[in-house]
Amino acid sequence: MTISAKQLTGGLCVLALTLGVSACGETASSSGYKGESHKVAETVSNLQTDATALDQKKVCENDLAAALTARLGGNKGCQANLKNQLHEIDALTLSIKSIAVSGNKATARVKSTYSGKSRVTTLLLVKEGSHWKVSGVES
Repeated sequence: MTISAKQLTGGLCVLALTLGVSACGETASSSGYKGESHKVAETVSNLQTDATALDQKKVCENDLAAALTARLGGNKGCQANLKNQLHEIDALTLSIKSIAVSGNKATARVKSTYSGKSRVTTLLLVKEGSHWKVSGVES
């Protein structure tokens, strides 16, 4: 399946709205998970922390999968795409509902509340080396 730059940018918008938070948002908790599921939960929590700090560089280099970052034009293109998205987010609450791990792939269902509206989104993750990275959002 080929994904266009427009679809990737749209996916980043969803990702930013799902995970980008202000200082008043709650941090996703990795407690209650063990083994690889705990590592996946830590990745989601780290992504939320980096998005909260408006640190596009960390999001692109540390939290997103290399293939996703490459499709966005490398680290610089990824950072440029995320910059405006993260700045537009005011306040959001995020909680991890469930995690499923299968080999080097995983999904994390997260519930976000933004402007009083709740939404459950499934994040797709891949294992790169010993680290889990977000590779997309299930549509």
